Amino acid sequence: MDLMVCVGSSCHLQNSREIINRFKELIASHELEDRVTLKGSFCMGHCADEGVCVKYDEQVYGVTVNNIDEFFETQVAGRLE
Repeated sequence: MDLMVCVGSSCHLQNSREIINRFKELIASHELEDRVTLKGSFCMGHCADEGVCVKYDEQVYGVTVNNIDEFFETQVAGRLE
């Protein structure tokens, strides 16, 4: 599955680099490197939403440094395990 993180200018200001780095850590710690592919994306059209735009399983979410672990556990790892 592709996990796409917006790296557009609006999301970049919302710490997209920090979100990407944390996703890398979470994917590795859950040993999901062979099942989840982390990709960068330009604008997904949800700039007014809170956080960085993340697309997973055809749905767009707003992810912040405060909710990234919960998001990953429920929306990514939770669906794959």
